Amino acid sequence: MRSPIRNLSTQDLPAQPFFQTPEQRAALARQRFFEEQAHPAGLVSEAVIRSWGRSRAQGHTAHKMPALDPVHRSALSAALARNRRLLDAAHGDLQQLEATLAGTSSRLMLTDAAGVIVHVSRGTGDPQQKVLDAATRVGVNLAEGVLGTTAPGIVVQTGMACTVQGCEHFYDLFGGLRCAAAPIRDVHGRLVGVLDVSTEARGFGFDAAAVVGVYATSIENRLLQAQSDQHLVLHFQAAPALLGTPMEGLAGIDGEGHVVWINATGRSLLGQPAQRCGDPVGELFGTDLRRLLGLCGQPEAQRMQLPNGLGIWVRASLGLRDGIDMQHAVAWSPAPEPALVPEEAPPVEPDPPAPPEATSLAATQQRLVEDTLQANGGNVARTARQLGVSRGLVYRHLKK
Repeated sequence: MRSPIRNLSTQDLPAQPFFQTPEQRAALARQRFFEEQAHPAGLVSEAVIRSWGRSRAQGHTAHKMPALDPVHRSALSAALARNRRLLDAAHGDLQQLEATLAGTSSRLMLTDAAGVIVHVSRGTGDPQQKVLDAATRVGVNLAEGVLGTTAPGIVVQTGMACTVQGCEHFYDLFGGLRCAAAPIRDVHGRLVGVLDVSTEARGFGFDAAAVVGVYATSIENRLLQAQSDQHLVLHFQAAPALLGTPMEGLAGIDGEGHVVWINATGRSLLGQPAQRCGDPVGELFGTDLRRLLGLCGQPEAQRMQLPNGLGIWVRASLGLRDGIDMQHAVAWSPAPEPALVPEEAPPVEPDPPAPPEATSLAATQQRLVEDTLQANGGNVARTARQLGVSRGLVYRHLKK
C-alpha cells in the first residue's frame, strides 16, 4: 500500500528557514526525529514528539502495518459491561453529536480508559476513508501500545486533550487521518473515557477540537451527576444563563459537608487549579451545608458570594439512593406547612417542625419525600409521579 506520507518528502519543501503549512512542518519534524534522531522542537507539539518517543520505545516501526484487529469478543463484552455507566451518561450527547456531524465527513468514537472503542458512529461510505473505516470499529484498541501516536492514544496516556494531524501520526498508514480527542473523568478525577472525532483524506472544515471538547465536558458533567446519588450537587456559574449548559460549574458535597469533587469549570471559578477532596464546604463556598440544602427544589437560581469575592448563581440537586434527581422536589424547609388531608380521611395533627440542626443529606432526602407527600394530601401515587420515583421508594421512606 502506498504510504500517504511519501508525497510529503522534505526534498519538495521550499528552501526557506520557516515552513508555511502544518504539513510541511510535520514532514520536516518526521525527518529530524526518525532519520536524524534529533528533537524537532517547535515543528509539532511536544505531546506528539513525546508520543513518537514512547511509540518507538515500545517497538513500533512507522512503515509497517499496525494491528487493527478488535479485542476478543469476551474482552469486548466485559469492556462494555464495565463502561455501562459511561455509555448511559453519554447516550444523549453521542446521538446529538452524530446528528451535528452528519453533514461532514467525520467519524465519532468513544473509548474506555484503556483506549478500546466502545461506541462509534456509522461510516460515511466514502471510498477515500478505508483506513478510517478499518480503524474505527467497536473493540479496536487505539492505545499507543497498539497503534502508536493518535489523538485518542495520547489522551489515554496523558489525560490531556489533543489534536493529531496527518503525518503527525506515528504510522505511515495513518498519514491521511486527522483526529481531535478530549478526556472524560469521573468523580475521583480518574480518566474513564476519551471522545474523538476523526476524518480522512480531507480537513475537518471546522474547529474539531472545540466541538469535541464541549461534548466531552457535557458527557463528563452527566457522569459526575450520575455517580453522585449520595451527594448534594451544586450547579453554579457567574452568569445564570450558563447554568444547565456544559459551561456550568459542578461540585459534589457529602453528608458531612465536605466537597468531594469539583469539575474543571467549578475549579476555575473557585480558584482551585487542582482537584481537591475533603475541603469543608464553608471554605470554598463561604456558606454552610444547611443553607445549600435549602436550595434544593428552588425554582430559580440564587445568588451568593464566594470567599474569593466572586458573585455566582447557584442551584442545588439531591439524589436518592436509586439515583433519582430531587432537584424538582418540594423545597426543604425546617418548618413545613401542615399536611393536606384527603376529605375521606379523618383529620390528623400536622407533624412538628423538623429540628433546625437536622442538616444531613439523608435527613433532607427523608424530609423532601415527607413534604411532597404532605403537599399531595397523603397520595402516594401522586407523590411518586411528582418526584419521578417509584411508589415503593415512597413507602420505604415512610417506614422510616
